[in-house]
Amino acid sequence: MSIIQIAGVGVIGTLLALQFKSGKSEYGIYTVIAISLVLFYGMKDRLIVIEEAMQTISSLVTINASYIQILLKLIGITYIAEFATGICRDAGYSTIGCQIEIFSKLTILALSMPILEALLLTIKEFLQ
Repeated sequence: MSIIQIAGVGVIGTLLALQFKSGKSEYGIYTVIAISLVLFYGMKDRLIVIEEAMQTISSLVTINASYIQILLKLIGITYIAEFATGICRDAGYSTIGCQIEIFSKLTILALSMPILEALLLTIKEFLQ
């Protein structure tokens, strides 16, 4: 999808959600979720391009494949957490959204520890 299509879907979805907000507010939330899923599906092509670029980079430079997998997981966690947090905040449940953010940050921190460890070991080797 192009940015014009994404923007159009987003604006139309927002206008539909606003129409439902005054009457049946739960339909507005369902509309926001549906439009968000459509937009998320539109990002799929971009994510495939990023994955291919990461594979190309890993073939050019000697990087452990597990580090590339970790980076892709971190990107996925970030997008999913932002998506879920936005939905919760739009529904008026910002506390749940904050808990999702905290959990995702802790998950990212836990997953990135092997990369940090490898970086510190590399720095240690350079200093010796």
